[in-house]
Amino acid sequence: MKELIFKEEVYAIVGAAMDVYWQLGRGFLEPVYQEALGIEFRRRRIPFEAQEEIVILYKGEALKKKYVADFICYGQIVIELKALEGLCGRDVGQLLNYMKATRFNVGLLINFGSPLRLEWHRYVI
Repeated sequence: MKELIFKEEVYAIVGAAMDVYWQLGRGFLEPVYQEALGIEFRRRRIPFEAQEEIVILYKGEALKKKYVADFICYGQIVIELKALEGLCGRDVGQLLNYMKATRFNVGLLINFGSPLRLEWHRYVI
């Protein structure tokens, strides 16, 4: 059986997101959750960069258009936040594109808008 890569790091990130969800509940806009999660990351000493620009390369040339990831944690994990009733393929596609552009193997899609619980998904490419 293969070991999950960045298992402890993902566990720490999701734990911080759960704390934010328990404190704020659902119903806020995404920027509120992003700011609160940044505070929680800082309190838990989880290394992160917020609103990190991602350069997209085409045949080795940087495009003018850039993506902006909600968070890059531990210098290796892309995190995309949502505050929606439910996630769709477009949301997953957005995260996968961020992962391709950064060449990071692990990404987390975290949704604070789900009616029953914090919704999160781990993707590995």
